Amino acid sequence: MAIQLTPLPLPASADPSKFVDFGREVQGVNPGELTPAQFAEIHDALYKHGALLFRDVILTPEQQYALTKAFDPEAESYGHGNNKTQSTKKSILHPDLKTIPRVPQVQLIGNGTVTDHEGLATAALKHPSHKTFHKTLISDEDEAKGYTRFYRWHIDAALYDYNPPRVTTLYGITVPNGDNQTVRYDDGTGDELPVPLGTTAFVSGKTMFEILPPELKSLAVRTSVRYAPHPYVWMAPARAMPTGLGIENEGLELPMEDLPEWEESKIKTFPVLWKNPVTGDLHFQVHPCGAQELLVAALPEGAKREGALYPDGAHIKDTGEVRALLYKMQRPAIAPPLVYPHDWQEKDLVLFHNRGVLHTVVGAFKPDQVRAFHQCNLAASDVPTGPTEEDVVKWA
Repeated sequence: MAIQLTPLPLPASADPSKFVDFGREVQGVNPGELTPAQFAEIHDALYKHGALLFRDVILTPEQQYALTKAFDPEAESYGHGNNKTQSTKKSILHPDLKTIPRVPQVQLIGNGTVTDHEGLATAALKHPSHKTFHKTLISDEDEAKGYTRFYRWHIDAALYDYNPPRVTTLYGITVPNGDNQTVRYDDGTGDELPVPLGTTAFVSGKTMFEILPPELKSLAVRTSVRYAPHPYVWMAPARAMPTGLGIENEGLELPMEDLPEWEESKIKTFPVLWKNPVTGDLHFQVHPCGAQELLVAALPEGAKREGALYPDGAHIKDTGEVRALLYKMQRPAIAPPLVYPHDWQEKDLVLFHNRGVLHTVVGAFKPDQVRAFHQCNLAASDVPTGPTEEDVVKWA
């Protein structure tokens, strides 16, 4: 049977015109046992469509690691370093991940208590909640009515020392049933989004760039982001915006002198736009919570200066200005019609192009609602490719 690709079912909230290329369900192949020719098809399909869904999959941690590694054969360790997330107690990621002992590149994530699981006698899992991370909170009364928030829009990446993974694989093992919830943006827009319980929400980095007005496209194509050292430790005392799209600018980040020991050579600076290796498209790929500085190049010779932002270039070190600019560029792309909230079923396997989409945990579970997923991504063997000179000339 040949590999078949069909568009993902979109919720009523989605604008179909913005999802023409995004997301495909894959049938006719076992993702745990791909031939080289089948993998070549899956490889290109992922880069073309951003996310691939396989239903009713039986997948061991070893198979999941092998599949993830096939996209980057030289990659070895988990995206944050093997066994690193639990040893860094101050990291905001510390409570969210449990490592599978025999395959340390695969993490167990979810909610509730899981026993006798792949070498783990007992694992107490906690679904990330906006109540531990956002500045403002949905009331218990409203949460009981089904209102919730996006937790944190992000790319899977350490953003320090390790390179951002090319691909993440998410495998749903235990998926609890429950009522749908409603995401409230709570940013004055009135935006809301109905979502399935425990959805993972995705937006396209390609769309994020394409919908920008010309002056912001020009800024994006000329800009790089410098991330804080140990960004998940740095951001841990701070609080996020109600959309989950970045940090409130209150100066609550851990002072640089109080961070774990860090090296200048391990700090990561990446272009705002990452070039798709298969399609050549540009994807707006910034983890807004970890961004500390922006480096803006001057307009290329002959470019129109009228209306341009920072035409002579700039090194923006004020975190308030950094965050305001990124929010202005990224917020339009998380509007309800542009979000794909995946409705998880047990044995779903989702592959997503981690250098082409942003995603977020969503929602809230009760303690007795058990959810168990395996997640795998690998610190890449290369850095993301930014815009070419031709891209800069075209968009600046």
